[in-house]
Amino acid sequence: MQVILKKDVQNLGEAGDVVNVKDGYARNLLIPQNLAEVATKGALANREKNIERIKAKQEKMHQEALALTEKIQSLGKLELAARAGESGKLFGTITTKKLSEELTAKLGMEVDKKSLTLDKPINKVGEYNLTVKLTSKVKTELAISVVASEILKEEIEETVSEEAAE
Repeated sequence: MQVILKKDVQNLGEAGDVVNVKDGYARNLLIPQNLAEVATKGALANREKNIERIKAKQEKMHQEALALTEKIQSLGKLELAARAGESGKLFGTITTKKLSEELTAKLGMEVDKKSLTLDKPINKVGEYNLTVKLTSKVKTELAISVVASEILKEEIEETVSEEAAE
């Protein structure tokens, strides 16, 4: 089935592209999620009329992504404090949702959690790399440093000193 993409779809194409996909993929995923429309004669003619608007919108998104990339790179390293045990293992995992919230707070611009990719799960204190893919052509890397929160260190020290006293 031929469809016209309304939005960028990873591993398929960019908005405005005409692509061939399996019928089920188009009917069950792309069309219901408003990512594509069936490539009828009318839709193709409409696409040709709107191609300039689509290209201008993509260029604007590209420029915004470049600006956001510069802001992300200006952070240098993102430091996070998390509750951890004596061995450095975190109580829970720092997820892309949490990282998205942190970046949004620091940058003042919305960063979607789906655009974030970790090289490995963040479940211990240490250094990690985060890849931020803003568009199909713009991506950047950010170093993340996870440290144990101070409150927890004091609690651990108090617990250890209480156990030693007994």
